[in-house]
Amino acid sequence: MTCNFAAVIVLLAWPLWALAAESATSDVGLAPGMVNPGYHEQPAWFKNSFLDLREDIAEARAGDKRVLLFFYQDGCPYCQKLLETNFALRDIEAKTRAGFEVIALNIWGDREVIDMHGQTLIEKQFASQLKVMFTPTLLFLDETGAVVLRLNGYYPPHQFKAALDYASSPTESTRQSFRDYLRQHDPVAAQGKLHQDARYLQAPYRFDKRTGGRPLAVFFEQADCAACDELHLDILKRPESQTLLAKFDVALLDMWTKMPLTTPDGQATTATQWARALNVQYAPTLVLFDADGREVFRTEAYLKAFHMQTALDYVASGVYKEQSNFQRYVQARADALRARGIPVDIMQ
Repeated sequence: MTCNFAAVIVLLAWPLWALAAESATSDVGLAPGMVNPGYHEQPAWFKNSFLDLREDIAEARAGDKRVLLFFYQDGCPYCQKLLETNFALRDIEAKTRAGFEVIALNIWGDREVIDMHGQTLIEKQFASQLKVMFTPTLLFLDETGAVVLRLNGYYPPHQFKAALDYASSPTESTRQSFRDYLRQHDPVAAQGKLHQDARYLQAPYRFDKRTGGRPLAVFFEQADCAACDELHLDILKRPESQTLLAKFDVALLDMWTKMPLTTPDGQATTATQWARALNVQYAPTLVLFDADGREVFRTEAYLKAFHMQTALDYVASGVYKEQSNFQRYVQARADALRARGIPVDIMQ
């Protein structure tokens, strides 16, 4: 993403929560027969569901399949990538169709959904109830309707195939966590090292003893992680990212080590135990805490620069206190940047 750095600095001080709140009340419906220009065509083999999820689960079970709920929004580049990259691959399509009935749900939609408990809601209420903060979000359900795996965001094809295998197996989800499974089934070459920085907090990690009143950003990573390499060698080196990171105490932890630490709430543990307690399953996962040590937001899927910077800004600016819907803030921040003549390329 190319942008005027000075303009970005001004923008970071702008009360974007006000813009986000305005956006939240300004949904405009489409005329009958019209299609949102940001709409991305979904595969014809997705299930044409009446959205009674109890019936969908029963029908899938009768066909020796499971249900996969795909939460999307029009204009979402990561949804487009899932549809046009992942599902365009023959092996992923075949694996998905063999094991799952895929049901697409619009996080801003108004269709009625009957959930697994028989409650009737509209799509956007259902998404809100499930705390869907990213698109795509995918919920893999078992034969009873229980969630066996949740992906909050886009996973590249090799990791998505691992998720399909894990979620379709009747034993994997009970035998080991997805974070352990993914570690064993991620063949992409990486640099094989953590990207520590002298400006980050250093061991011994006493997150309960921080001073200065700043929020805390903890990156959970692993040495063999191509996405971690991209994050540190590109995204976090950009001036906009550096400006935002300077507003945090930052720590980088290897999610597989027994490095001792004390959590923000004073619990003595290790990096791997803390990652497990926080249900960290993807590297890199960024967990953001407020100045008092309460987790307020996290990113846990593949992100490019704009969304990573927006997540940092969401917490550093305090907007999350006023606007609980991250997607509203993403839209408002992008619109505000463009209004100031700053180009926004979400996938750069």
